[in-house]
Amino acid sequence: MTTAAKPRRRGGGWLKEEFGNPERRTAYLMVLPVFVIVLAVAFYPVADAIWLSLHGGTPTVTGSFVGVQNYVNMFQNSDFQSGFVNTIIFTVASVTIELVVGMAIALAINRSFRGRGLVRAAVLIPWAFPTVISATMWRLMFQDQVGVISYVAHALGLVSHPILSDQTLLMIACVIVDAWKTTPFMALLLLAGLQTIPGEVYEAARVDGANAIQRFIRITLPLLKPTMLVALLFRILDAYRVFDLFWVLGGQQLESLSTFVYQSVRVSQLQFPEGNAAAVFIFVSALLIALFFIRVLGMQTSTEE
Repeated sequence: MTTAAKPRRRGGGWLKEEFGNPERRTAYLMVLPVFVIVLAVAFYPVADAIWLSLHGGTPTVTGSFVGVQNYVNMFQNSDFQSGFVNTIIFTVASVTIELVVGMAIALAINRSFRGRGLVRAAVLIPWAFPTVISATMWRLMFQDQVGVISYVAHALGLVSHPILSDQTLLMIACVIVDAWKTTPFMALLLLAGLQTIPGEVYEAARVDGANAIQRFIRITLPLLKPTMLVALLFRILDAYRVFDLFWVLGGQQLESLSTFVYQSVRVSQLQFPEGNAAAVFIFVSALLIALFFIRVLGMQTSTEE
């Protein structure tokens, strides 16, 4: 079987072909101001940060070009290493819990029952609280002297020392608070995906004798996959950039990538080049995560087509 040869483009290339058409030229001229504004607002700060991360100096004076030395110093910094490990642990643990619990909540409130609207509204209450307020509220409950959670944990013998002074317990507390606050967001997205699945598909499966677990594995999960990927992308990027929860609940004891950047780029600190390099590292790694999910979503779309 032979394939048809692709038509050759006219002389002058793509630019001549595009701008030779008056309608297309007018369209490009109308889009140009917006394109310039997007470049200036979105890309110039990023390009400037990358440029500064390759130089020494201070927040007010750009030093000499040092190449990737700032990145080498950043990876050798013990605070960056602990912040990176804490960020990965927090992201994996919190997003996993939110996905599992959010799925259970979405399946529950997707059913028809009396008072379903009230239950849906009640589930969303934690999500309405700002992160700083949630962290302050939970910090009081984790306090060793007056906190109800600390009192119960000590009474049950689960902990033997103050929760807020132990790095491991503090990380567990951060995961719990983030799961409490953000699981409703995950449940809301999954619920929206569940409601797009036709009921006739489940009815046909019941007629064929499929039980609830088989319907969940064979119908719900495959059809809900695009929604799950979008929800995971949002939550992973959000958890990966965690700052205020660690800063408030941990009382500045728990390091993350974002807290390392903040503490490094302050004018009073002398780690501005490393902090700048860490900020670029967060941007690039978050971009790679986003591209990975977009690639997976693209594969899913092409498969469906």
